Amino acid sequence: MVFEQLYSAEYLHDNPWYGFLLGAGYTVLGLFIALMIWRDDPALIAVGIISLLLMPSLFQLTDSAEISERKTPTFKAFFSQTLPHAKVYAFIFFGIFFTFALFSILLPKLAANHLFKIQLGIVTGGAATAGGAVFSTALFWDLFTWNLQVLGLSFFLSLVAGNGAILFIAWNASVWGTVFGNLAKTAAVASTANPFIIFILIILSVFPHTFLEGLSYMLSAISGTTLSDGLAKEQLASTTMWHVFKYNAVLLIIAIGVLAVGMMVETYVLGNFMTYRTIINIAFPR
Repeated sequence: MVFEQLYSAEYLHDNPWYGFLLGAGYTVLGLFIALMIWRDDPALIAVGIISLLLMPSLFQLTDSAEISERKTPTFKAFFSQTLPHAKVYAFIFFGIFFTFALFSILLPKLAANHLFKIQLGIVTGGAATAGGAVFSTALFWDLFTWNLQVLGLSFFLSLVAGNGAILFIAWNASVWGTVFGNLAKTAAVASTANPFIIFILIILSVFPHTFLEGLSYMLSAISGTTLSDGLAKEQLASTTMWHVFKYNAVLLIIAIGVLAVGMMVETYVLGNFMTYRTIINIAFPR
């Protein structure tokens, strides 16, 4: 392919914020291709195209990181390589997220409903609880167990098809961007406010748990991808392979911990954050 040559693996590793441009650019291209060829159901196809376009760059990034890890198989070396990798994933995620959100806000409602009907079909919502600060243990476990399954699938897909979890990451970015953008536009129409101001308020409300949840998927994807690469390039009984397995097991445990914290934050926000609940009530009055 040609597009992955825009940024070399080393350049992307050293300048991870360029991942935002890749995510945004590939999203626009993916949506255009899907809309031109699969007009009846473009949104889901677009996510697949975005993932396919990103795969070559991510494979190069994984190869570059794995080479460094094998030279110095220590915890410090492993995590020094993991951090830039995670940053690239995060910037790609937000490139996709904000592009879907922008189109959701700017497109006419009929066009947006058609283009993003799969994403808008995802059930969302929150608990409207009166009184002081509350924390619903039942809601937390519902959110945690569901997202833990997604995290496990992200790890497994990356393990069997290195970097394959970009599909889950791109899908979540498209859903969240579309849902939050549509919520901002709907609330703006109902209140005659500026949709971009409402969108900023939504982002301020949901960013902590959205980022933590997305980060947990990214870490699990990196863990599965690196382990997959190690299994392909190292002897199973070698000392280096043992280090790769051990460090990626730690990374997976960290991903689960990050997810747990994210679900705690989301549970609290859904039950107590008045700005977010007010916007939902304006957009979808009962």
